[in-house]
Amino acid sequence: MSEQNVKKHSFQAEVAQLLHLVTHSLYSNPEIFLRELISNASDACDKLRFEGINHAEYYENDPNLHIRVILDQDNKTLTISDNGIGLSQQEAIDNLGTIAKSGTKDFMSKLTGDQKSDAQLIGQFGVGFYSGFIVADKITVESRRAGLDASEGVRWISGGTGEFEVEQISKASRGTDIILHLRDDALDYLDAYKVKQIINKYSDHISLPIEMQKEIWQEEDAAEGEEPKAGQYVKTDEWEAINSASALWTRSKSEITDEQYIEFYKNLTHDFDAPLAWAHNRVEGSTEYTQLLYIPSKAPGNIFTREAKAGIKLYVKRVFIMDDADSLIPNYLRFVQGVVDSADLPLNVSRELLQESRDVKTIREGNARRVLNLLDGLAKSEAVQEQDKYKAFYAEFGAVLKEGLGEDFGNRERILKLLRFASSVNDDVSTSLADYKARIKEGQKAIYYVTADSLSAAKNSPQLELFKKKGIEVLLMSERVDEWAMEFVTEFDGLPMQNVAKGAVDLGDLQDAEEKKALEAAAEQFKPVVDKLADSLKGKTKEVRVTTRLVDSPACLVTGDGELSPQLIRMLKQAGQPVPESKPILEINPEHPLVKKLDGAAHFDDLANVIFDQALIAEGGLPEDPASYLKRINSLLLKS
Repeated sequence: MSEQNVKKHSFQAEVAQLLHLVTHSLYSNPEIFLRELISNASDACDKLRFEGINHAEYYENDPNLHIRVILDQDNKTLTISDNGIGLSQQEAIDNLGTIAKSGTKDFMSKLTGDQKSDAQLIGQFGVGFYSGFIVADKITVESRRAGLDASEGVRWISGGTGEFEVEQISKASRGTDIILHLRDDALDYLDAYKVKQIINKYSDHISLPIEMQKEIWQEEDAAEGEEPKAGQYVKTDEWEAINSASALWTRSKSEITDEQYIEFYKNLTHDFDAPLAWAHNRVEGSTEYTQLLYIPSKAPGNIFTREAKAGIKLYVKRVFIMDDADSLIPNYLRFVQGVVDSADLPLNVSRELLQESRDVKTIREGNARRVLNLLDGLAKSEAVQEQDKYKAFYAEFGAVLKEGLGEDFGNRERILKLLRFASSVNDDVSTSLADYKARIKEGQKAIYYVTADSLSAAKNSPQLELFKKKGIEVLLMSERVDEWAMEFVTEFDGLPMQNVAKGAVDLGDLQDAEEKKALEAAAEQFKPVVDKLADSLKGKTKEVRVTTRLVDSPACLVTGDGELSPQLIRMLKQAGQPVPESKPILEINPEHPLVKKLDGAAHFDDLANVIFDQALIAEGGLPEDPASYLKRINSLLLKS
């Protein structure tokens, strides 16, 4: 290099500040420098394609566009080379020495010195080139713009400090070579296996071939008759593509077989089982993106924790951005796996920016609609195979789907239609709300349900006794999420939803006048007993009353309208959350022998507490003082 041909330039002040941020670990994940530089190389090839429409001569004698990654252990360099549009000398000075000229002032105004927020700006201002300084203490760029003479190449060199050098060189091939002189703590990026892994992770779907030199195993020479003692991989003159160069989701659905969809899913998720179903669509409009979304066949072990991450991978223009992009799918659909490829988001979009982006909100809503459409299609299908798929889905993910009742108001009705329950006439979890409504008795004005800690407890709940006697179907809800989720549901298709364990029983037209008169008479007759019970159970129950809802049981506990149920209270306490003070209502069956025996009983307090504790046990709770409960039982047994 002749001194008189080398010209030194100072970086624009904003670049100097940016380089300081980069070299002080601006990126939390160092390996993404390779993604940034390969993405830039791909852009350079795209620009040549565009300009080549009117200037076919720009292709010279090299029409096949590609990107090459060259590892040189001897010189400790990693080179990213492309045969794209290339740079002239002035373009190298302008593009590599300043930041996005139209946005320079804006960029500087947004730099804060806070690494987290400043990191978000790199992709927005097209300065990913400088990420090379994460691993390199010097970068050499050699380039020639398409259409220029071979003698009009340019070499740009910088150590990432305040200056860079530029000189004119002779370069036979068009395009750009970015040579990273790696720091000693970054020499592991010269390992071919590691580099291939990084490229497959971040840039596998770049539409151009990304090539590396093919290596062959060469054994050391050995004496005749002896086994070779060692060997090594040796680079050949052949180049091999290490990426697929074609993103499956960018292809037309008609070109992709079911086997290819399944194989892609397995590679994407490392799941050995095939997915239950998938949806593949390109969405156009104010926000353009492609979605390829899968429903797995099995739930992961942590699916029922709120910390479980969504399995959506985010790409921007076929460049991998991040795993587990939970902003792209509602939390109640966190079981969904797949890919979203946006045409609008910046390459360096962060998780924080995802949460605030209007485009991301549009994508999230679109993904939710697409998944619910997919599930709806399986649920409504008359094909046995599709019906079996929906049953399998619901067994694995039904409890997670219910969370959407409280999280997604806009899709609440659609989610309700997808839910399935056991019922008092069908133990199988297969009854939809539409099925229930189609079977209701004439004169029935509500959809009745009961919540409990288990299916057995729900099925044998004392609150169901009157409903069973009258042949009224009641939905049995026994999952932890049910009590919380149903707080957000007041009706379905015009029918109110009624928890049979809340408030006074009211069957409307299904309860005749004689039954109502009998209840009023019993209430009057048992008023002294009711008052004495209320006094004896003071502090345990807020009210005691006579009921007709019981047939075989002496008593049951009922939650007041608008109050938390015992199941929800227990769940909140287990989660360590504060719970407001709430006492149940004790309802007694005036026809039960044990209740009748209360009037004039010598051991009234013991009997009253036993009846209350048994009602508590029947609905899944435990006596506040189990030892005292057992003592009372034993005492009453002895006295009887």
